[in-house]
Amino acid sequence: MRAQDDLPKRTLRMVRAALQNLAIAEGESEGTLSDALVLRVLTKQAKQRRDAIEQFVEGGREELAGAERDELAVIESYLPKAMDEGEVRRIVADVVSESGASGPSDMGRVMGLAIPRIGGRADGSLVSRLVRQVLIEADHG
Repeated sequence: MRAQDDLPKRTLRMVRAALQNLAIAEGESEGTLSDALVLRVLTKQAKQRRDAIEQFVEGGREELAGAERDELAVIESYLPKAMDEGEVRRIVADVVSESGASGPSDMGRVMGLAIPRIGGRADGSLVSRLVRQVLIEADHG
């Protein structure tokens, strides 16, 4: 913010407001939020930007999509390095074998065990898709 760079300043102010709102909702002070909660806010803010980009592109508003991409880049710079699909698949396969899950009916249990291991380093829709695939393979295999 001291560098007077408008984009990061504006983006970080929005993130900070979201953190303050969460702190109020949790009954804590902003400085005492756990890393997991801060990561959850950053992940949610990134997802909101991705959704907005998709909507703006579909609506032919490329200039607005570009602004959202710029904000997303700032937010992503504060997120842990994202896992690739192979890493997520290995974690999901480990969880399935450790939990004894045998088919799609165990999806909720597997998701509940996989998400904490992944720790916000992969998009939830990717995790969900891979859990579904691995469980279908386990059911048929």
